[in-house]
Amino acid sequence: MLQTEALARHASLRESFDRTPGNESYFVSLTGRRVIYESVFEVFADLRRGSGIGRQSTVAPRIHDLRHTFAVTVLLQWYRDGEDVAARLPRLSTYLGHRDPRSTYWYLSAAPQLLALAAERLEPTLPQVNS
Repeated sequence: MLQTEALARHASLRESFDRTPGNESYFVSLTGRRVIYESVFEVFADLRRGSGIGRQSTVAPRIHDLRHTFAVTVLLQWYRDGEDVAARLPRLSTYLGHRDPRSTYWYLSAAPQLLALAAERLEPTLPQVNS
């Protein structure tokens, strides 16, 4: 199943919950309230242990590692496709739940491949220096 199909199924199911008024969270619990991070963290840890993922690693994978991988993958694809990353960044920020795109810019410096692509785009705009 495609991720978009899974998200659409979730959105449909979530509408059947009696959500707390004013709660615009995409992921809600069975009680209709915002999912609590600690609960998500515990469920992820249980799934990770049960599946054996990261068993051989000295550092166990975290749920935020998935988020980081997603953000970096999206940004890399935008750069490779020649997209205007600065113009599209607010969309990714919203999707990640950041209040401000400045919080999303962190991913640019956190991944060497992104930093290299950003530098390649910037280089032609810089004045040439004679040596």
